[in-house]
Amino acid sequence: MLDSWILTWLVFLPVLAAPALFLLPGGRPQLARTWTLLVTTATFVLSLHLWFHFDPANTAPQFARSAPWIPGLGIGYTVGVDGISLLLVLLTTFIMPLAVLGGWRAVDDRVRAYHACLLLVEAGLLGVFVAGDLFLFYVFWEAMLIPMYFLIGVWGGRRRVYAALKFFLYTMVGSLLMLAAILYLVVHHHQATGIWTFDVGAMSATRLVGRPELLACLAFALAFAIKVPVWPLHTWLPDAHVEAPTAGSVILAGVLLKMGTYGFLRFCLPYFPGAVATLTPWFMTLAVIGVLYGALVA
Repeated sequence: MLDSWILTWLVFLPVLAAPALFLLPGGRPQLARTWTLLVTTATFVLSLHLWFHFDPANTAPQFARSAPWIPGLGIGYTVGVDGISLLLVLLTTFIMPLAVLGGWRAVDDRVRAYHACLLLVEAGLLGVFVAGDLFLFYVFWEAMLIPMYFLIGVWGGRRRVYAALKFFLYTMVGSLLMLAAILYLVVHHHQATGIWTFDVGAMSATRLVGRPELLACLAFALAFAIKVPVWPLHTWLPDAHVEAPTAGSVILAGVLLKMGTYGFLRFCLPYFPGAVATLTPWFMTLAVIGVLYGALVA
């Protein structure tokens, strides 16, 4: 029973705990900090069940749960983990209590709202890594953006509004192109099979060729490259890191930037193998430029 519900609990425990913060006395910020630390620690302890019960010989998604959400469009609440997402889930749940502790006294203004944003960021990150439905993945991908925007824009440094807007706009532009590519994939799959579905596994069996594959791959890759971030799409990151509060910087460096690489591995490689082979030299070039550019700046 626990195996089928554990991922749901991992994602939605922080969501349920966030509004509970506002039931605590506003004049006692220590209670909000302690509550958030307890919830993030409990989430980490719960995630250890995945590590100890994961079967590395099984390549199918494990601890999976699926339920219809918008059945007319083939959209479902589908979650599961494999060897890639398992480690990222554990990384997220491990880092969040450390982020709370690291910023224990860094924020004294609107402490309850600040910690609510931390919990919602954790939920969004976990949702991205466990989603087995493309629409659900996109919802979590975008949902994570909102509390992170407020963490930077409200509790950041002197140029926090500029940094938050830059972070938001960069991510939003890439996300909209990814959404267009997701919808194109779904329509193409429907034309080929007569079935509406956003299931991640089912979509990997749909093959695009030629220019459609290249354009769809570029749309996904742009969203993921911004998150990595790949040069020259990196300029939002220094501002976000400098202006973000302590916990925000920890989450950015420790987990959020991993979302881009995860997207490349989860979607670009299996969905668009031909386009990836074509684009590999270009991405290798950008990687080398990024290394040399970073070294020169340092």
